[in-house]
Amino acid sequence: MQTAKIEITKEGQVKLTEELQRLKEVERPLVVEKLHKARSMGDLAENSAYTTAWEGLSMTDGRIMEIEHILKNSVIAVSSMGSSVVTVGSTIRVTINGEADTIRVVGEYEADPMNKKLSATSPIGKALLGKKQGDIIEIVVPSGKITYNILEITS
Repeated sequence: MQTAKIEITKEGQVKLTEELQRLKEVERPLVVEKLHKARSMGDLAENSAYTTAWEGLSMTDGRIMEIEHILKNSVIAVSSMGSSVVTVGSTIRVTINGEADTIRVVGEYEADPMNKKLSATSPIGKALLGKKQGDIIEIVVPSGKITYNILEITS
């Protein structure tokens, strides 16, 4: 069975690659060292430092595996400068219910709504994909209806 390709931006790929390198070369060795120190303290059954270090190693290894999976199965989203439609990687100048804002549509694993990076797989991201400058989109979200007016599409 073939795994579906994961669409990410070039910037997202760079960030994940840097995170993977940091985890493997810095974080994991530190956690392994803590685990060895905790193991040397004696009885593992009642050793909270050992349990904590083991959980830290498990979380670090899990994140390493997740990033490796994403990178192995990813394709770089190609968004041409000045594209006439919204794609993954597009930066969009919009009005949202009349308020001007700039957002970026990114791959699912890059989403960061607090920094105006919306996942292409989110309801808002899906609604924006393929739309053009001048389009007005009404999106129903749990808090109500939001109206997006696309003013400009870049990168």
